[in-house]
Amino acid sequence: MSKTAKLLALFISVAFICTGNAYAEKKLTIQGSDTLLEMVTAEAATYMKSNPDSVIQVTGGGSGTGIAAIINGSTDMANASRPMKKKERKKIAKSGGKVFEVAVALDGISLYMHKDNPVDNLTMDQLKLIFTGRVNNWKELGGRDAKIIRYSRENSSGTYAFFKKHVLKKENYATDCQNMPGTASVVNAVSKDPNSIGYGGLSYAEGIKVAKVNGIAPSPETVSDGSYPVSRSLYQYTIGKPKGLAKDFIQYELSHDGQKLAVKAGYVPLPESARKKSLSSL
Repeated sequence: MSKTAKLLALFISVAFICTGNAYAEKKLTIQGSDTLLEMVTAEAATYMKSNPDSVIQVTGGGSGTGIAAIINGSTDMANASRPMKKKERKKIAKSGGKVFEVAVALDGISLYMHKDNPVDNLTMDQLKLIFTGRVNNWKELGGRDAKIIRYSRENSSGTYAFFKKHVLKKENYATDCQNMPGTASVVNAVSKDPNSIGYGGLSYAEGIKVAKVNGIAPSPETVSDGSYPVSRSLYQYTIGKPKGLAKDFIQYELSHDGQKLAVKAGYVPLPESARKKSLSSL
């Protein structure tokens, strides 16, 4: 089953549960990172099956969108694939709120290429040169004599911001880099273009080739031990310490059952020490 089909099935499942719980006593809205969308949707669906008095609505839109939504009060919780920015924290503090941050899983940003691309490995330096527009032909990287077609996430995406900070070292993306509205869109574009390259979460890497970075392939093991160079934590944010359903759901996500669902959806579970640290913060 394709990634798009899987997401559709999850959304239908959640919608069905929500319809059946029209008079539920507990409600929680979660918005933000497209990277986290599949994992949190799957966890929400399973949680609601065991807790029929609860409704959890999960939507995407990007980390920046989710964080903006908790700031303006239109959602209860934000999913984010990057840490909250200082200016976002200042907005919350200015209104008298306090930021609560919890890591719920790990991820490796994968470099997507067409399956027929002969290039297997890229260094961090080469990635920076590619996405800032200083290297423009695959032959400079040991590939075919063909123009590199670059795909990126949109600038409201936490993945976009993380990649810019940690790979591009805060330099700007090349002007011809095509921003896509979601990770699935990046994968779809790359799968159809033999000369393309894009990036996104490890769980979305289907039907395309994933390059090694500095000789290391992204995997649950290399992301967990930090040896894969583009590894990161995935977060959830609330204003103030979570209570009620929000607290219960985060505890479920961090439980062994919740982390197993994360693995099933293609994500990397938190190491035990980090999981306990997140639980103790609640």
